[in-house]
Amino acid sequence: MSQERGVRRPPAGGGMGMGPGARPGMGMGMPVEKAKDFKGTLKRLAGYLMPHKFLLTVVFIAAIISTIFNIVSPKILGQATTKLFEGLIAKYKGLPGAGVDFNAILHILMILAVLYVISAAFGYIQQYVMASVAQRTVYDLRKQVEEKLNRLPLKFFDSRTHGEILSRAVNDMDNISSTLQQSLTQLITSLVTIVGVIVLMLTISPLLTLVVVLTIPLSLVVTVVVAKRSQTYFVGQQRSLGELNGHVEEMYAGHKIVKAFGFERRSVAEFDQLNEKLYESGWKAQFISGTIMPLMMFIGNLGYVFVSVIGGILVTQNAIQIGDIQAFIQYSRQFSMPITQLANIANIIQSTIASAERVFELLDEQEEIPEAVEAKVIAAPHGAVEFEHVKFGYKPDVPLMEDMNIDVKPGQTIAVVGPTGAGKTTLVNLLMRFYELDGGRILVDGIDITDLKRGNLRSMFGMVLQDTWLFNGTIRDNIAYGREGATEEEIIQASKAAHADHFIRTLPDSYNTILNEEATNISQGQKQLLTIARAILANPSILILDEATSSVDTRTEIYIQKAMSDLMQGRTSFVIAHRLSTIRDADLILVMNHGSIIEKGTHEELLAQKGFYADLYNSQFTGGAAASAMQIPENVV
Repeated sequence: MSQERGVRRPPAGGGMGMGPGARPGMGMGMPVEKAKDFKGTLKRLAGYLMPHKFLLTVVFIAAIISTIFNIVSPKILGQATTKLFEGLIAKYKGLPGAGVDFNAILHILMILAVLYVISAAFGYIQQYVMASVAQRTVYDLRKQVEEKLNRLPLKFFDSRTHGEILSRAVNDMDNISSTLQQSLTQLITSLVTIVGVIVLMLTISPLLTLVVVLTIPLSLVVTVVVAKRSQTYFVGQQRSLGELNGHVEEMYAGHKIVKAFGFERRSVAEFDQLNEKLYESGWKAQFISGTIMPLMMFIGNLGYVFVSVIGGILVTQNAIQIGDIQAFIQYSRQFSMPITQLANIANIIQSTIASAERVFELLDEQEEIPEAVEAKVIAAPHGAVEFEHVKFGYKPDVPLMEDMNIDVKPGQTIAVVGPTGAGKTTLVNLLMRFYELDGGRILVDGIDITDLKRGNLRSMFGMVLQDTWLFNGTIRDNIAYGREGATEEEIIQASKAAHADHFIRTLPDSYNTILNEEATNISQGQKQLLTIARAILANPSILILDEATSSVDTRTEIYIQKAMSDLMQGRTSFVIAHRLSTIRDADLILVMNHGSIIEKGTHEELLAQKGFYADLYNSQFTGGAAASAMQIPENVV
C-alpha cells in the first residue's frame, strides 16, 4: 500500500500565520520543512522582488506609519484617563471650579480618532500594495515554471510522478504567494511594534519595563519546551494522515476489486485501525500545542499583576500618572503578541524557503537541447527513415542500444517485435526526438533530425499508443485534436474509418457526449477507437502504432486492421505488436531483444530461419514453444 501519495504538507500559513481568524501560537510545534540552502534560496527569491523595490518601499513605510500611529494611541488615550481622574479627584477635594475638563478629553479623543483613521488608511495601503507585489511576483514565477515545463525533455517527466511536479507548480507556489502577501508585512509590523512598544514603555517607566521584559525568557522557555514535545506528535499525525489518505485512495480506486473479493470488512477494519492511530497522535498534538496559549496568557497575567501592583504604588507616590499605568498595561498586552507572531512567522518563512527551493530546483533542471540556429523544415515529407549506428541508454552507464542500423524506404510498413523491455517503444521515442542520442544519428528524408525544428519533425507523425489519452471534453473535440481546423465531415469520416461512428451515435449526445477526466464513461476499447480516429484525421506522413488494437475485440480488430491498411497506403508505418498475427503482411519485421535488432526480414523469411521470431510466433499457439521462447520452466507455463 502506498503511504506517500496521501501525505499532506502543512498549508501555507494555515495555523501558523496571524491572518484573519488566527490566534497567536496556533500551529507552534507543527513539523516545518527546512531548506537545504536557506541563504542562497532567500537571496534568489529576493531577486524576484527587486523589480518592485519602489512598491516594497511604499509597503515598508506604510507599515511603519500604520504601526507607529497604532502604538502611540494607548499613550494618548492614557492622557484622557489622567484628565478624567484629575478632574474627579479635584471635585472630590472640593476645590473651587473643580470638575472634569470634558473639552480637553474631547480634544484628546478627536486626536485619537484621527490617529486610528490614519493607522487604518496606511494599513490598507500596505495590504493593497503588498497584494499587488506578491501576485505580480508569483505571476512571473508561475510563468517561468510554465515555460520551463514546456522546455523540459520527456525523461524529466518519466522519472518523476505527476503529483510531485504538480506539488511544485501549485502547492509550493501557493505557499510562496501566501507568505509574500501576509507574512512579509506581518514581519515588518511585528518588528516595528516590538521596538515601538519598548521605547514607549521606557518613556513611561523603566522599572515597569524591566518587569515586563523579565517575563520574556519565561515565555520563550515555555514555548520551546511545549513546541518540542508537540513536534513528535505532529510528525506522527502527518504520517498517520498520509497512511489513512493512501488507504482511502486505494480502496476508492479499487472499489470494484474490494467488492468482488469480499474484502469490505478487512478494508473497514484497516481504516478503523489507521483512523484510531491518527486520532491518538492528533489529539495529543493538538492538546499539547494548545497549551501554549493558556501558558502564555498565564505568564502575561503574572506580568499584568506585577505591573498593576508596582504601578499602583508609583501612582500613590506621584511618580507616575494613572493614565500612564493604563497605557502601560495595554503596551504589556501588545508586547507578547508580536513576539509570538515572530516565532510563527519564522516557521512559515522556513517552510516558504523550502517551497521556493523546490521551485528553483525545477527551474534549474536541464532543458532540451536547443534547436539548430538555422533549423530546417521538411515541407512535403516522403517518410524515408534511417538509423545510422545509433547508440542510446536511459542511464549513461547502462547502454540499451549499442549500434542500431535501420533503413526504411518511403511507404514501407515496418513491424517491431520482441519481448517486454527489448527497446521497441524506445525506438519510437528516439525517432520523435523525445530523447537525445548518445551516438550515431537518425535521418528523415536524408536530414538529421537534430537539424529539424522539433515541431516540424513531430508534425510528420501520427501516433496510436497502447495507453489511450483522452481529455475532458466532447468526443468531437477529442477526435478533432488530431488536426486543427478539421471540419465536421472530416471528423465523421475519420470516425467511420476507425469503426467508431456506430458506437458514438448510440450514445445519448452522439458526438457531443462529454468525456470525463479519466474518460471512464466509455469502455477501454471505445477509447482506443477514438484515438485511432484521431490519428486517421491527422493524416500523417509517418504512422506509429504501438499495440493500437490491444484493447479491442477480435472482430473489431479485423475492421481496424483493414482501416489501418487503407490508412498506411503510401505512408511509412512503424507497427509495434505483441500479437504477431497482426503484422504478417509487414514489408519488414525487426526482431529486437536487449536493445539490438537480432533478426529482420518478412514473416515467411523469419519463420524459415526458425530463430527467435519463430519461437515467439509459435509461442502464441503452443505452450511448449512458449516455454522455449520465454526460457521459463515448462511447468510454469
